[in-house]
Amino acid sequence: MSAAAILFVCALFFERAADAQEKAVPRSRADLTLSYASIVKQVAPAVVNVYVRSQVRRQRSPFLDDPFFQRFFGGGGDDFGGPSQRLQNSLGSGVIVSADGLVVTNNHVVQSEGGAETAIKVALSDAREFEASIILRDERTDLAVLRIEGGEKDFPHIPFADSDALEVGDIVLAIGNPFGVGQTVTSGIVSALARTRVGVSDYQFFIQTDAAINPGNSGGPLVDMNGRVVGINTAIFSRSGGSQGIGFAIPSNMVHVVVNSALRGGKVERPWLGAELEPVTSDIAKALGLDRPAGALVDTVVADGPAAKAGLRPRDVILSVDGRDAADAQAVFYRLATKGVGSEAELAVSRDGQPMKLKLALIAAPETTPRKLTLVDGVNPFAGATVANLSPAVAEEMSIEQITGVVVVETKAYSTARRVGLRPGDIIVNLNGKPIVSVRDLVDALKRTSRGWDVTIRRNGEDIRTVLRG
Repeated sequence: MSAAAILFVCALFFERAADAQEKAVPRSRADLTLSYASIVKQVAPAVVNVYVRSQVRRQRSPFLDDPFFQRFFGGGGDDFGGPSQRLQNSLGSGVIVSADGLVVTNNHVVQSEGGAETAIKVALSDAREFEASIILRDERTDLAVLRIEGGEKDFPHIPFADSDALEVGDIVLAIGNPFGVGQTVTSGIVSALARTRVGVSDYQFFIQTDAAINPGNSGGPLVDMNGRVVGINTAIFSRSGGSQGIGFAIPSNMVHVVVNSALRGGKVERPWLGAELEPVTSDIAKALGLDRPAGALVDTVVADGPAAKAGLRPRDVILSVDGRDAADAQAVFYRLATKGVGSEAELAVSRDGQPMKLKLALIAAPETTPRKLTLVDGVNPFAGATVANLSPAVAEEMSIEQITGVVVVETKAYSTARRVGLRPGDIIVNLNGKPIVSVRDLVDALKRTSRGWDVTIRRNGEDIRTVLRG
């Protein structure tokens, strides 16, 4: 056998030996003692339990708002079905992300019923407890930022990782307080990325993991093998209420945007696209010359909005944002949101089957029409509803596509508006045959005495008409 042949055989032997070694059973105690303990010791001190106590005001009878009943019951004390108080307690998890005590958790952990005042306490793994205050709540991302009170500046904390660098199969740890049993660590892998059909928040773009997540884990961190936060655990898919291996976390890049907004002392400002997007189906992809159904189809473009100024047109398909694939409309909005206001994004677009690049200026949605928040009173179906003029800014805040008209912002408990079924986000289209395009139109129409009210509202893009008797 020649020397070359011998070398080839030896190389083949060692290559196969290496393959066999990769799949071999453990041969020593050291092989059996591999552990995540060092990572847990590093990050666990920064994971906190969040305790929330609220005094919820509860109205026992809706009739006490009626002056007729108040004449007999003197304003409605507790003995006659009047307002009563009850304690509402909730428990979740959180993570400290700065040395001066900034804590991130889920909004639903600290959100109280009816906007009641809350007392929040956080407990560290070393049994220390501190009062905390809310400095920012963002319902659209289901995130809240708290500040630990007490003046310390040396809290253990965990840095953020770039969640866009995650890959399916990466090992992650979920840390929190499931079922209130105490701090618990579970391990798993990243099962999927960019999940957009979860229905947890407005920005449906989640990391999916099989690390066990249970009630009480909400708000706790999902960490990588470098001990950095890659996500905030927020929801599970379950038929039993417990973990079934499908958990979802808000990516750290979105969390970082919300934390930065809290540090600036304001609300979360999101870039306004100024266009409505739709899914790309197989039929649409074929008609537009795409090789597969992917991206977000531009349906309508607002005149003089950012999309129009960038050159986007109806029937364009947005395929990526800054080189990152955008599988659907939710992915586009997520990519823009994590860029932040004041920067610029490059959109890869397909137009009539031809690729092109467009520059999109990222600006906040303008309030082109004063919102004129108005609480409706009187004897009418809208009594107890707060309404406002729509504008791009109001539409963005309320996740509404329509940017003109009158929208219901909220309804008071036990009000007529709530009893007839009005909801925040309902757009008032017509009242007794009169088109409603402004709050002034609605107020004027309600001044007219009527034995019945012919009402048309638009909810989730669908017009609903009903006749209510006075």
